[in-house]
Amino acid sequence: MLRTLITALLATLALATACPALTNRSSKPETPKTPPHKAVAATTDGGKTRVMVIDVRGAIDEPVLYILRRGLKEAEENKTQVVVLNMKTPGGAAGVAMEMMEALSKFSGETITYVNDEAISAGAFISAATDEIWFAPGGVIGAAAAVNSDGQDIPETMRLKINSFFRAKIRAATEAHSYRGEVISAMIDKDYELIIDGQTLKAKGELLSLTATEAMKRYGSPSEPLLGAGIAKSIDDLLQQKYGSSNFSITHLEVTWSERLAQWLSMVKPLLLGLGMLALFIEFKTPGFGFFGIAGIVLMAVVFLSSYAAGLSGYEPMIVFVIGFALVIFELIFFPGVIVPMVTGLLMMLGSLVWAMADFWPGDPISVAWTTDALVAPLVNLGIGLAIGGVLILALLRYMPKSWFWDRIELASEIAGAAQIAGLDPEAAGVLGALVGRRARVTTPLRPFGQIEIDGKIYEARLPLGSAERDTVVIVRGHNDFSLDVESVDKSGGGNA
Repeated sequence: MLRTLITALLATLALATACPALTNRSSKPETPKTPPHKAVAATTDGGKTRVMVIDVRGAIDEPVLYILRRGLKEAEENKTQVVVLNMKTPGGAAGVAMEMMEALSKFSGETITYVNDEAISAGAFISAATDEIWFAPGGVIGAAAAVNSDGQDIPETMRLKINSFFRAKIRAATEAHSYRGEVISAMIDKDYELIIDGQTLKAKGELLSLTATEAMKRYGSPSEPLLGAGIAKSIDDLLQQKYGSSNFSITHLEVTWSERLAQWLSMVKPLLLGLGMLALFIEFKTPGFGFFGIAGIVLMAVVFLSSYAAGLSGYEPMIVFVIGFALVIFELIFFPGVIVPMVTGLLMMLGSLVWAMADFWPGDPISVAWTTDALVAPLVNLGIGLAIGGVLILALLRYMPKSWFWDRIELASEIAGAAQIAGLDPEAAGVLGALVGRRARVTTPLRPFGQIEIDGKIYEARLPLGSAERDTVVIVRGHNDFSLDVESVDKSGGGNA
């Protein structure tokens, strides 16, 4: 089922934002409430609690979300009671973090974050959505202010909108914990002053980060830890402290090769776009349809499939791309020279590429990110891809015409004249210039591109207006870097044999 996608703040938010803007309090904390959907872990397998460990390592991006979703579903199907997130992340995309929080809320068992050894930015939000937060001895959590894709502060109005959006999300995730909402607020808002039991834990003008020891410091009456549930040397140590020695069984979620491939592909999308452009250019430059056409289509498709496999987007961007490509082909074959279908198709293709690479908010009732920053990252990726493709095409035109590779892709044995067209050194320009005014026989339909024959040699040709069928006669009116420009005889009224 296709997801409703709302284009969002594609600022690689070195973190996500806010939590309830609660009034600073120094009074006695409320007694923690057990989340209604979380049952106390039952024991199976001979009295042992089933535990699944899911790694959350590196930047928070779409492949990490996909892995988490699969792990939670697998844990649910196998009646696993506890899921532990083995976390070490510097942060990442805010929209992805929100979707990960939503996925965690749907798991019926208990969720635990093991900060091993950092949960920065978006990692702090994800941690806040789990039932317990444990720390490795050197663990650190915090520094969760929202920034744009360049790492700079976002405008004040947009910051307030983002904070408002995240307050609602964090409030629902942390209401069962006495101090968690306030602590996360202090991590994302430099103007938030955190005061508990008369102690100022964070003054205005700075962001809160906590070490494992600081997170375990107790406050209130009865006292309870500020944020953490415990400190453990390892996940095994954590489970022994919580459930007792030998009272649990551990399963580690194995990341599949396709998921690792999706993670790698998400980093090389600009290169894939550039190579795809080069392959399609070579295909349009050569007669027929073959290897380079297939390669170009496959490379473009991989851009969409990597996002789809990673859980970023549905089929919609790919459908838009296919429609745009069909419009381009439609003009080239049926209505050459009309321009409108081709321009529309190209815009749809470029737009779909941006769409496929963009970050999206979950389907929440409000949208907070209709700004230019929402498109910065995908536009940068697209720009890099276009630049790579352009440089490769220019290099091909500059250096390849005299090489064996060019002869092969141009099928020189079949179309000897075509190899003289690209490059246009003085000698080649003279040869082609001598053809101006000559009549030629059409060997493949000109719609608008095709091939013509002059003195037994085959040349690439372009008919700017209309079309010409096989065996009709045309006249050469000029040439360019790619083909001869021709005109129908009935429109020109003359020409040399």
